[in-house]
Amino acid sequence: MPLYRRLPKRGFTNRNSKTIVGINVSTLERFDNDTVVTIDLLLENGIIKEVYDGVKFLGNGELTKKLTVKANAFSEGAKAKIEALGGTCEVI
Repeated sequence: MPLYRRLPKRGFTNRNSKTIVGINVSTLERFDNDTVVTIDLLLENGIIKEVYDGVKFLGNGELTKKLTVKANAFSEGAKAKIEALGGTCEVI
């Protein structure tokens, strides 16, 4: 039987794909200075509803507060904006 007949007819779902929750840096404005922002804190405040396979911070928006952020991943823009204000980014 040819290979093309073995593939599903209605599309293909990759079993190895991961669902990552993306959060913009501008959403961190609601926290006070020197706050340690963790995934649990984001869940408590209703910023994210579910963690899925991880949380990644994206560089969209502006940030004016010094924060310590702990997440699974950071974009280059988000890392630069957080560290420019004296904050830290920790990959967990």
